[in-house]
Amino acid sequence: MDRELQDLRAFLEQGRPLVLTGAGISTDSGIPDYRGPGSKERNPMRYQTFVKSEPDRRRYWARSMVGWPLTDRAQPNEAHRALARLERTGRTAGVLTQNVDGLHQAAGSRHVLELHGNLACTVCLSCGLRGRRADLQERMKQANPGFDAKTDDVAPDGDVEIDDRYAEGFQVPPCPACGGTLKPDVVFFGENVPAARVDRAWDMLDKADTLLVLGSSLTVFSGYRFVRKAKQLGMPVAICNDGPTRGDDDADVRLHARLTPLLSRLLERDAATLGAPREAAG
Repeated sequence: MDRELQDLRAFLEQGRPLVLTGAGISTDSGIPDYRGPGSKERNPMRYQTFVKSEPDRRRYWARSMVGWPLTDRAQPNEAHRALARLERTGRTAGVLTQNVDGLHQAAGSRHVLELHGNLACTVCLSCGLRGRRADLQERMKQANPGFDAKTDDVAPDGDVEIDDRYAEGFQVPPCPACGGTLKPDVVFFGENVPAARVDRAWDMLDKADTLLVLGSSLTVFSGYRFVRKAKQLGMPVAICNDGPTRGDDDADVRLHARLTPLLSRLLERDAATLGAPREAAG
């Protein structure tokens, strides 16, 4: 850990990084990742399946009705709070996250771009109306009295494993404005990140000095492309992940460590130089 800590401190001294985070930063908040050590094999919902198959949509929302409260109750951990403090003290250029759990904002980070959306929101595929996931949860409870499926196994996207019999006859409330199909306002597998959001991400990278990847395997190209772009721009890249990543060969600094203890110790060691007086003055 001491070597990783020294390497991370040295990397931060090169300039303000754009921090790209993945599911690994939220595992200590009780939200498992997809590809970390010991992760369970999962089959996440794909966009085309959700759009074209009413039975699969019904199955998705039945599972989500169970999984959403587990995700909604998750609290930021020390790694999230460490990044929020680094932002407040001017040591980062913002957070670009692949996560959909909203924990960076809950921890106090303000300059956050959610690349794949946020589970706390819904969107109508017909009229584009956006709403609160919590409101849909109440409507689903009313439409499905007696629904009692339970689990403590939740995926990063709020999905869970339950017996398929619970999806039989499950009633999914339509859009309250037009009667259309509601979807969680997140980017499913097989779905493109909105172009305007990608443009904002490129702008964040352009304004940074370096790129720091935390807790992402970079398997999905929507995240890995920022590593490739940083290398094209000649920007130093550091990757901290507990397992192998797609970007290992691109990294100038590669840290194999759990994020929560690493970032917590960073702030403990550097409290005086990370801008505590400025933070208090703000």
